[in-house]
Amino acid sequence: MASKREKAHLIIHGAASAAGAVGAGMAQLPGSDNAIITPIQVGMIVALADVHGQKMEKAGALAVLSSLSAGIVGRTASQFLVGWIPGVGNAINAGTAFSITEAIGWAAYRYFDPDEG
Repeated sequence: MASKREKAHLIIHGAASAAGAVGAGMAQLPGSDNAIITPIQVGMIVALADVHGQKMEKAGALAVLSSLSAGIVGRTASQFLVGWIPGVGNAINAGTAFSITEAIGWAAYRYFDPDEG
């Protein structure tokens, strides 16, 4: 039986990979990937709540996401500065979307179980 941490790792890494793929594919359209990445992150938070035996609706997950994602300003800035450059912008946007989603996931994991993280 997989531990909470192992389950969380699969959920978080899967969501981060999906966010990275979206970020790579939509780099030349600044801000457009947020409409797809946000639901990925919300779904990740709902799944992490479930791993911890907690029921969370999408609205609650969105509130958690909002409180955990203050660092997204840096992502937005990098996207506007270099996101439009084909190749380079795709790689940077993908890496940034992946990293931020991964960080939000582990922060949410600790939010649901502060003693576990």
